[in-house]
Amino acid sequence: MNPKWWKESVVYQIYPISFMDSNGDGVGDLRGIISKLDYLQDLGVDVIWVCPIYKSPNHDNGYDISDYCDIMKEFGTMDDFDRLLREMHLRGMKLMMDLVLNHTSHQHPWFIESRSSKDNPKRDFYIWRKGKNGGPPNNWESYFSGSVWELDPQTDEYYLHLYSKYQPDLNWENPVVIDKLHEMVQWWLKKGVDGFRFDAIAHIVKAEGFPDADNPGGTQTVRAYDMFSNLENVHTLLQNLHDQVLYFYDIMTVGETSGLGPERALDYVGDGRRELNMTFQFEHMFLDAASAGSGKWDVVPWNLLDLKKIITNWQVVLHNRGWNANYLCNHDQPRSVSRFGNDLFYRVPSAKMLATFIHMLEGTPYIYQGEEIGMTNVAFESIDNYRDVETLNYYEEKRRNGVPEEQIMAAIHKKSRDNARTPMQWDNTFEGGFTTGDPWLKVNSNYMEVNAASAVKDPDSIYHYYKKLIALRRQHQVIVYGEYQLLLPEDTEIYVYTRTLENERLLVILNFFEREPIYELPDDMISSPLELLISNYEPQKGEDLSHLKLRPYEARVYLQRLH
Repeated sequence: MNPKWWKESVVYQIYPISFMDSNGDGVGDLRGIISKLDYLQDLGVDVIWVCPIYKSPNHDNGYDISDYCDIMKEFGTMDDFDRLLREMHLRGMKLMMDLVLNHTSHQHPWFIESRSSKDNPKRDFYIWRKGKNGGPPNNWESYFSGSVWELDPQTDEYYLHLYSKYQPDLNWENPVVIDKLHEMVQWWLKKGVDGFRFDAIAHIVKAEGFPDADNPGGTQTVRAYDMFSNLENVHTLLQNLHDQVLYFYDIMTVGETSGLGPERALDYVGDGRRELNMTFQFEHMFLDAASAGSGKWDVVPWNLLDLKKIITNWQVVLHNRGWNANYLCNHDQPRSVSRFGNDLFYRVPSAKMLATFIHMLEGTPYIYQGEEIGMTNVAFESIDNYRDVETLNYYEEKRRNGVPEEQIMAAIHKKSRDNARTPMQWDNTFEGGFTTGDPWLKVNSNYMEVNAASAVKDPDSIYHYYKKLIALRRQHQVIVYGEYQLLLPEDTEIYVYTRTLENERLLVILNFFEREPIYELPDDMISSPLELLISNYEPQKGEDLSHLKLRPYEARVYLQRLH
């Protein structure tokens, strides 16, 4: 089993600007997080992953860092951080920092110096190139639309930014840059943090020579992810970081590594690789994209058979070789109950079913703030209510191309990152109890019905269901380490899998839709008694377990002791 504390943990992700505001300025902050630690302790989570809280001009909500060793003033002070870390440790919880090593803010002192002149000592801290044929150095497209290159008039050269033009990419071919980043990581570890989520870590190496990507359509820019994602030298750089810094601390690490399957993920997380504990995979996040090349905004209905294939592949390939990070929602994705469940008529049962799905898989489960109370997507009528830079760029681009407003907003309502970033709904008072002021982003109007206070009081709530799932994980090692096996691979409505460890077997039955299909228990499971560990519906009297009629979005988990 190779037991590790981070394998047995449950992680709760906090998006600090939207979590809890302590001073009425409409922005969540560190003292706000401190005020809710008892809530998180009661939920039962072990690790809290906090999105970036470093000093930042906030063009991309903290993922544009201007000082790695200071706190964003809107969030508080370093004293507040030290207290947060201390209070978490007192409660037996660990803190995982979100660290951006691929790029900085354009306001970072390094970049200010770098752009000041071509002969500045820090010029080579970033990636600068001359233009080509009166335009950018190549045709690569940014994740946030447009070219990855921005012309800097002062030196008449372009700098590279895979994300916003306010997020210039660091040059990982410069050993001085690497040394500076290693020193900074160690500085945080010496403060006592318990791990890192490495943002965009797959992109720190770019294709040598920055060649143009194939462009059969002849467009101005083209998605060229294979030119800057998961290239071979990433592994050398991560192994050096591990051997020189991370190895000396008992921490957890997870990488954001889009664009790969489980076999290539083992290059990052395989036992003995000396790189990361786990990575976030993205394959299931593209289930509702019309095509791999169309991007996330062109939405189509997702298919349960595709979900089964993706999850099963990751579960099987990584078993005894690496470790999974399991999630359905984060700060970059729509709300899981709106995307994979039914937030209109079956919000509570479908949210519980999805939670069961994630928490019973092999791997570390991640809960995104508000997921434990079933928070939903938001549909603001006007683009003026949105704050996400990716969303605003998409809107402007589509407007320029003549796409009707109604069509643009429909895509935004489904896929905008602001769906997950609306403020946490704590109670049914003004602004959902998030702030006493004017929130930086509007609160979802359903906060009167969907909020933490009412969920905590209701023993049948989604919140208490999460508590039970987390408690079960502590009680049964089979939930953590059991081997996964998919049953009914071709069933289009029911997702069934088992987890087996020594003489114990879990049977996980999930109805992913509102229809009421029949699940027939396999013959080899009828012979031994089944203990119901958790269900999102009360079992019906006199029901026949061998011929089980499932209710809409029903979830059941049985434990069976094998002879």
